[in-house]
Amino acid sequence: MAEKRDYYESLGIKKNATKDEIKSAYRKLAKQYHPDNKETGNADKFKEIQEAYDVLYDDKKRSLYDQFGHAAFEQGAGGGAGGNPFGGGFGGFQDMGDINLGDIFGQFFGGGARSRARASTGPIRGRDLAMQVQVEFMDAINGKVVPVTINHDETCEACHGSGAKSPDAIKTCPTCHGSGRVIRQHQSLFGVMQEETACPQCGGAGKIITDKCPSCGGKGYNRKKKTINLNIRPGINTGQQLRQPGYGEAGQRGGQPGDMYFEIYVKPHPYFKREGNDIHIEIPLDFVDAILGTTIDIPTVYGDKSLAIPAGTQPNQILRMKGHGVKDFRTGKPGDQYVHLNIKMPTSVTRDQKRILEEYKNTSNANDSFFAKFMKNFKK
Repeated sequence: MAEKRDYYESLGIKKNATKDEIKSAYRKLAKQYHPDNKETGNADKFKEIQEAYDVLYDDKKRSLYDQFGHAAFEQGAGGGAGGNPFGGGFGGFQDMGDINLGDIFGQFFGGGARSRARASTGPIRGRDLAMQVQVEFMDAINGKVVPVTINHDETCEACHGSGAKSPDAIKTCPTCHGSGRVIRQHQSLFGVMQEETACPQCGGAGKIITDKCPSCGGKGYNRKKKTINLNIRPGINTGQQLRQPGYGEAGQRGGQPGDMYFEIYVKPHPYFKREGNDIHIEIPLDFVDAILGTTIDIPTVYGDKSLAIPAGTQPNQILRMKGHGVKDFRTGKPGDQYVHLNIKMPTSVTRDQKRILEEYKNTSNANDSFFAKFMKNFKK
């Protein structure tokens, strides 16, 4: 009989997935495997996806699952809504005297895997966390150390994560004798069957606490709010992540804390637009400068730089400033800056300006005008 599939694997997500990512993955897969979908519908697959979503989207259930795996939701392993994994699937066959057909169906159609999901009685690493950090555009270009406030669970300093008032208050569980597992026997159509589950008294920990730590109430951790300095490296961009080891949730039973992942969102700039490591900017240019050519100072992310505008520059022409883009986040190699020229035409001219323009027009060959060339090609 195959092992029950990991919930995170069922949804195709990472263990540090956010609730939005969990919901998005569930909606996509549920639509694909819903039994009403004639092409890709799969009732068993849909049930698996639904079960994974019900656990991972609920913070308390997810925390239990991260600690104890599937054993956290076995019958007798904690009660509540997750106590019976077949409450919906075999509702009409649950209890027939001493024969529990729900258990039988579970053994043959996937439920038996729950009996082999072992809860660890040793140290458990804390869960990773993720949060979004907004960064100013120029800070992302040049790099900066920014203060970030986080909320996470830290190991209780009073009990060092044990949850007990003193070491003497930690006892070996009398039910499972420290193994964290118990054997259940039940009658079935095929005789007496055995099933291994998490111990209902200690929840699979193998230990019980007789006197809880007054500081954390027996949890082994306390919620803390703190401000840390996050090093924003030059060239970072929206969607990239920075990992801060040890700032995730507290570990249990002496386990290491998880990590905090900061997902970067770079705020837009009013003039610069970034595409990868390239920078784009639109610059207004007087039509006379476009005709005659000139040299102007162009804003870049590293300050103003001179750019030669060639004579005869056309509307919407793009000039490249090589090496004036963003330095790559990893290699340090710079991108380019692209200058989009927006040639501005005057809406009115003075008498002298009009005279000069008419002189220019009169000195031009009428047959060589842009309009004349257009009409010539149009009539071909």
